[in-house]
Amino acid sequence: MSETVSEAVGHTVTDLNARRGIGPELYREALGAHAAGVVVVTGQTPDGPVGLTATSFSAVSLAPPLVSYYAAHSSRTFPALSKLPYFAVNILAEDQRDVAARFAAKEGDRFAGTSWHTGQYGVPLIDGAAVQLVCRTYDRLDLGDHTLEVGYVLAADVTGSTPLLYLRGSFGGFVTENR
Repeated sequence: MSETVSEAVGHTVTDLNARRGIGPELYREALGAHAAGVVVVTGQTPDGPVGLTATSFSAVSLAPPLVSYYAAHSSRTFPALSKLPYFAVNILAEDQRDVAARFAAKEGDRFAGTSWHTGQYGVPLIDGAAVQLVCRTYDRLDLGDHTLEVGYVLAADVTGSTPLLYLRGSFGGFVTENR
């Protein structure tokens, strides 16, 4: 018997998974087949710059200009980022695999060895990124084991560099005919 959408509303993710959802291993494998751009979300706290790598980034709305990313509840960095009124989304360039890995690491100074500068509203911008977006926090919603952060885009710098992609656990690039 199939369940309608209206019947599913109000159920927790745990309830839905227990009844018919797939397990985390198959879920990761299935979604690993979806190539995603790689971003580093950065912000400036009173204690210094913070940042994290995310592959769950997307455009939300053209008018107003909104983007979003997800951060795991287990993230050690997101609690500091979530308190900031402004943040940057740095869409990494194909040659920035080391930056993606550094900002995904659980330990260490993520900004050490990373070339960056301060942008509008004091947000850290990673040099060489394919795109740099300066955002004001617009909305936030806890969903499952992640938090959805929505940003209102205030400024953008597009370099034209080829973006870094993530597919099946590996970083790579995208070959176009125009290259």
